[in-house]
Amino acid sequence: MAEFPDERQLVLRARSLLEEWTNTARTQAYAELFEGDDPILTEEEIHLLDALDSELERQGGDGVWGTDQYGIHTAGTSSSDTSLGAVCVYHPQITKDSVLRGADELDDETEERLNAALWQYSEWVATLIEADLDEFIRQTQ
Repeated sequence: MAEFPDERQLVLRARSLLEEWTNTARTQAYAELFEGDDPILTEEEIHLLDALDSELERQGGDGVWGTDQYGIHTAGTSSSDTSLGAVCVYHPQITKDSVLRGADELDDETEERLNAALWQYSEWVATLIEADLDEFIRQTQ
């Protein structure tokens, strides 16, 4: 049972770095998925997401891009040799009755495409955070 305090300390140290890893991963994921030669949304859809983000921030909220949340868990993952992993604990989603409702002219198909892109973005951010976590663990051992 002596391994538990070591794992606990490792989790606490990793969680202290989570915000930094999240910010870096968000920037990288945005660049990879929404910029460049093959973005997952059209330029118009990206502008719509950015407009929704601005509208929500003006209303005092976090916006679209600031609502995703991540955590470190101890259940382990299939892609890692360690018992620690990263997970998205809250995916932003735009719905007609949610705080992320946004513009009334948003049709169902566009809403679904935006939500699918936000899901993919959040999952990619979690993957990038987990890569940082794995590197942290390698360096710590």
